[in-house]
Amino acid sequence: MKQLFVRILAVPLLGLGLVACDRQAPAPAVTMPPSATVATAPPATQESPFADVAETTPDYVLGISYPPSAARYPALAAQLKVYADAARTELLQAVKSRGALAEAAPPYDLSISFTDVLVSPTLVAVAADGSSYTGGAHGSPLLARFVWLPQQGRMLKASELVPNAKSWETIAANVREQLHTALSQRVDADALPAGERVELVKSAGRMIQDGTEPSPDNFAMFEPVVAPSGKWRALRFVFAPYQVGPYSDGTQTVDVPAAVLLPHIAPEYTDFFESDRG
Repeated sequence: MKQLFVRILAVPLLGLGLVACDRQAPAPAVTMPPSATVATAPPATQESPFADVAETTPDYVLGISYPPSAARYPALAAQLKVYADAARTELLQAVKSRGALAEAAPPYDLSISFTDVLVSPTLVAVAADGSSYTGGAHGSPLLARFVWLPQQGRMLKASELVPNAKSWETIAANVREQLHTALSQRVDADALPAGERVELVKSAGRMIQDGTEPSPDNFAMFEPVVAPSGKWRALRFVFAPYQVGPYSDGTQTVDVPAAVLLPHIAPEYTDFFESDRG
């Protein structure tokens, strides 16, 4: 089922977001360390509320796939279903409202793939990547990250992980530096005329500045990057199209190392991270 949903990018929709027509691939999944185990429960059956969904009609095509962790953590899976149901409702409302245009227009479509990034006894991270097309030149990306604390039965928010408002200035500065470097490399690779290069760097630079203002809201989508030890060596912050660059740049990610983050992490979560001594 997972292979049905290769076209992916996205923006939150619990945070529902917007999506790229060229359907770039999502941020790469983290390699599972030895100490993190993926759920081995059998896949959901059709009677389960978390079963994969596939619908094809003359008006729309819809596909939703849930991760293996849905069977093990139903409270988390319920959060994933809320996200998917909201996207499905928007699609069906758009189908209903297009009326006479339906015969001439291509079918609308929605695809969401939920992927386990990390499954461990202390934390489960799930990536949602997908797209929704309801007319126009291109579709809208759907992008969300769910970081679940199974022992507490709740989501972990960026504002809880880094509770000090001043700390976000340090994190934002690190992210901006990496985004500006990546922007320069893309512009160099495109070999643009000098005038176009200056204008592009200027406009994209403004987007980077605005999209990384030091607020946890701008860094709400994150996932752990896990070292072989099982500790987190970094956090990967995920930015939807338009947040830190033009639409053509698609989804962008930045890994902020544990060494930068640790002085700013709330004490109850520091054990998740690798220390400077590794």
